[in-house]
Amino acid sequence: MELCAKKHPPEEERRVRANAREYNEKFQYASNCIKTSKYNVLTFLPVNLFEQFQEVANTYFLFLLILQLIPQISSLSWFTTIVPLVLVLTITAVKDATDDYFRHKSDNQVNNRQSQVLINGSLQQEQWMNVRVGDIIKLENNQFVAADLLLLSSSEPHGLCYIETAELDGETNMKVRQASPVTSVLGDISRLAQFDGEVICEPPNNKLDKFSGTLYWKENKYPLSNQNMLLRGCMLRNTECCFGLVIFAGPDTKLMQNSGRTKFKRTSIDRLMNTLVLWIFGFLVCMGVILAIGNGIWEYEVGACFQIYLPWDAAVDSAFFSGFLSFWSYIIILNTVVPISLYVSVEVIRLGHSYFINWDKKMYCAQRQTPAEARTTTLNEELGQVEYIFSDKTGTLTQNIMVFSKCSIHGRSYGDVLDVLGHKAELGERTEPVDFSFNPLADPRFRFWDASLLEAVKLGDPHVHEFFRLLSLCHTVMSEEKSEGELYYKAQSPDEGALVTAARNFSFVFRSRTPKTITVHELGQAVTYQLLAILDFNNVRKRMSVIVRSPEGRIRLYCKGADTILLERLHPAHHELLNVTTDHLNEYAAEGLRTLVLAYKDLEDGYYEDWAEQLLRASTALEGREDRLAHLYEEVERDMMLLGATAIEDKLQQGVPETIAILTLANIKIWVLTGDKQETAVNIGYSCKMLTDDMTEVFIVTGHTVLEVREELRKAREKMMDSSRSMGNGFSCQEKLSSSGLSSVLEAIAGEYALVINGHSLAHALEADMELEFLETACACKAVICCRVTPLQKAQVVELVKKYKKAVTLAIGDGANDVSMIKTAHIGVGISGQEGIQAVLASDYSFSQFKFLQRLLLVHGRWSYLRMCKFLCYFFYKNFAFTMVHFWFGFFCGFSAQTVYDQYFITLYNIVYTSLPVLAMGVFDQDVTEQRSMEYPKLYEPGQLNLLFNKREFFICIAQGIYTSVLLFFLPYGVFADTALGADYQSFAVTVATSLVIVVSVQIGLDTGFWTAINHFFIWGSLAVYFAILFAMHSNGLFQMFPNQFRFVGNAQNTLAQPTVWLTITLTTVVCIMPVVAFRFLKLDLKPELSDTVRYTQLVRKKQRAQHRYLRRVGRAGSRRSGYAFSHQEGFGELIMSGKNMRLSSLALSSFATRSGSSWIETLRKKKGGDSNANSPSGGADKPLKV
Repeated sequence: MELCAKKHPPEEERRVRANAREYNEKFQYASNCIKTSKYNVLTFLPVNLFEQFQEVANTYFLFLLILQLIPQISSLSWFTTIVPLVLVLTITAVKDATDDYFRHKSDNQVNNRQSQVLINGSLQQEQWMNVRVGDIIKLENNQFVAADLLLLSSSEPHGLCYIETAELDGETNMKVRQASPVTSVLGDISRLAQFDGEVICEPPNNKLDKFSGTLYWKENKYPLSNQNMLLRGCMLRNTECCFGLVIFAGPDTKLMQNSGRTKFKRTSIDRLMNTLVLWIFGFLVCMGVILAIGNGIWEYEVGACFQIYLPWDAAVDSAFFSGFLSFWSYIIILNTVVPISLYVSVEVIRLGHSYFINWDKKMYCAQRQTPAEARTTTLNEELGQVEYIFSDKTGTLTQNIMVFSKCSIHGRSYGDVLDVLGHKAELGERTEPVDFSFNPLADPRFRFWDASLLEAVKLGDPHVHEFFRLLSLCHTVMSEEKSEGELYYKAQSPDEGALVTAARNFSFVFRSRTPKTITVHELGQAVTYQLLAILDFNNVRKRMSVIVRSPEGRIRLYCKGADTILLERLHPAHHELLNVTTDHLNEYAAEGLRTLVLAYKDLEDGYYEDWAEQLLRASTALEGREDRLAHLYEEVERDMMLLGATAIEDKLQQGVPETIAILTLANIKIWVLTGDKQETAVNIGYSCKMLTDDMTEVFIVTGHTVLEVREELRKAREKMMDSSRSMGNGFSCQEKLSSSGLSSVLEAIAGEYALVINGHSLAHALEADMELEFLETACACKAVICCRVTPLQKAQVVELVKKYKKAVTLAIGDGANDVSMIKTAHIGVGISGQEGIQAVLASDYSFSQFKFLQRLLLVHGRWSYLRMCKFLCYFFYKNFAFTMVHFWFGFFCGFSAQTVYDQYFITLYNIVYTSLPVLAMGVFDQDVTEQRSMEYPKLYEPGQLNLLFNKREFFICIAQGIYTSVLLFFLPYGVFADTALGADYQSFAVTVATSLVIVVSVQIGLDTGFWTAINHFFIWGSLAVYFAILFAMHSNGLFQMFPNQFRFVGNAQNTLAQPTVWLTITLTTVVCIMPVVAFRFLKLDLKPELSDTVRYTQLVRKKQRAQHRYLRRVGRAGSRRSGYAFSHQEGFGELIMSGKNMRLSSLALSSFATRSGSSWIETLRKKKGGDSNANSPSGGADKPLKV
């Protein structure tokens, strides 16, 4: 990204003085102009061409063009290369220019926005680009913030203002910011014009949630934090106006600092193609060397005798030099083995696949009006090769819509409904929910079924009152009252909103807040608490506290946080209460609920005064401010009194268990990486069928030291190997120990295992000396759950699998904490959910529900991989068949670099005659329908094993192309060698060219598995266009217009009028195609692929349905019992009872792995490194298909 300002050395600190442009300009801070565009009118052409020729392919074809401009070595006209090259460069340039035009438009729109700037004592309208660091700006309601501002004053009381940060972090809830008390009184223009305070703060950085600075004014200093800042990209809401001092402008703002480019991702097919192109280039050089040597020998032995008739060119003085020039001539002629149209076609196909994803109505969420979106066009085929999925839990597998479900208060659990026998009532047996109609401020959407909690509130239980008082005070929720009694809460997290709403319904209603007070309606009475301090939540503390003074003057600290953190900070006196509450926490976690612990502590006035003074000093410190604040927070949050715990339900998204079951059948391993506690994560694992009761064992790693973690991993591996041996797997201990790398015996074990590991254990497992042990153990398991992990650990786990496993990884998440994981994986998928859109912005693909992942991979991904592989195989085949004819012809033309085909045919072959049919196949082809792709997940495995396009398949295509070229040349040559035919060179060229076009058209007809009207039109239309152009180029009209270019008048008409020529073309076509047809027939009969079996079965079912309809028409009565007996297949009962998948057709594959349909997949998987799914229900059936 380019920016208007010049780059300067990094700052150590920033000094900004208000209303002093001259003082601030000496620091040469960046202006507020931004530039995200890359070109202007003058630089577009040179810069864009320079960028395009960074591509090796473009440079290669430019080199060929230069060679063709040298008369001594060029046997083709320059336009055979320049036409396709200019076409490709033009298309790319137009796309780049269009993108840059919109960037220019966006830049101009932003830079020309108007802002009110305080200049010389008055407000003046200025464009954003002219705003400078140190200026004071006035913002009005619903205006975007022009730069990173220090909030000086506001129209709201106490210097408050409200902002929306959707453009910054995707969150639509309002946040509050507050001016420093010393500047909040500067409300009018005259006072602000006199303000000359100086701010010393941190240099520009990309940390959105942190700011550290100090304001110096009137010989005093005042601390500044992120709560005092308004960042560029925010919008002012519900605030009439405010004033701010520009601290960072333009490229230095945190918004622009965070707008770095995403790492460019390449697919495995891209990397393979780069290798293959190098091999082809080497092959091209070898052919050139062979033909050059032949030319030198021919000129020395034969050509020297014909100098009178065939004199050498003036520059050629020897046979050796003639061979040297011939080498370059053949490099030009044979370069079409890798035409430039290959790269254009690949991008067109990928673009088409991306549009199919965007247009898929079955991946559209009507509730949120959110379609699926392919945010990149370069990774579509890799969606068909995924082996590992790394998923967040909250908001990805679950809905992230929190519901207050249960709570524990002073040792008593509330939330369960008991029947008359004292047993817990199930959901369907519950009576009416608690009636909150007595509370006019209650939220009508809130539901709770345990009436005893409301009775405790009404009876005045002090512990229950204190519990809900804490929930109504200890939060950062903003309250908006749209009309009398109609409260609307805006919370930074769904958890907080659920807790405050629960307190609201139980008559502890959070009503309003100011910077120094919180007003709560307790049992109908308004009570205002003085807010003394907020000890905010962060990922390290995992808790938040408030210190308030009650109307009676009592100072109390209220705290809520994660149980692992808070239980360590409780007063040791209430040991029995702690045990009971811990039991309740474990019970809630076992039900998959999210838990928090609540505690409080009374503070003496003298202690608080001393602590507050230390807090002020720490907050104004220039160095080590965060560490000093953390130490003070730690000091006051000790010896707290346990109050209780909350349990919030986060329900599974619709279709998650079914999706995971089907993806597992496709041999995709799913790892869940979550910040939740172990019990909650494990319970969700069972709910979504990742973990099942049928599993051999679930290993739980909770070690706190390196030695403990290593020992637990070792024991897990030993158990897996012992179990495998006891099940008759036949591996000896020596074989296990001698296995090298990650292709160890562990990956071929029998049985299904799962691994659950905690964050502190994972930190040790990811260390360099243990990461391989962890990876080997985890990869042998069917499911892996990592609990209490940080965003960095998520990325490290993904990177570990990428580093050591030759497998495609996919990461899916919905929150900002998933961004690093999404960017690290080969493919990143963002869920547009409740946690903002940061994950979506960092992703390659996005949609709104996890269940759509099944369709993205099994349909779009599999089809994209299939289409791209078939496209590449056919493309290399047709170009080798086309080009190698020149090689054989070289032996019959004295190695003179004479071409077989007309130069116009060479130019148009890849652009017109054969481009559209292969594009249609690459965009529309299918082997089975989308329903079958979803029903038979095993169809996905060829992509994981990279079976459809690899080095072996490439060499098969090349061999077929060379075989075709031999027949294309030698059959017509043998016929035309008979002089009685009266053939000439041009007639021979027409015959070979026509045979080639017909052969490759028939071949693509055989390769096409799914015929559409577009396929028919492109294939037969291309043939028609070929003949139309052929006859036009040999017409009298073109000869009269361009007599030097089109000399062979009537040649095509005369040649194709001879029956012998058509017999030759027919014979050539049959001999080229018949071996392919025979091979495919035998393969289909003897060793069918799984897709062949599925297609065959669908045909049989259609015939059976047709017969059934016929029998119904003739009135034949049938027995349901006998019909069931004949159609039933063995093995479905056990599969259904296992609960892994309730979709019968998905599991039908177990009896479908027929006639080697299973064995060829399993054999290849074992060759790759083991079968991790050897005992899965879909891998065991080996019986022949009976229909």
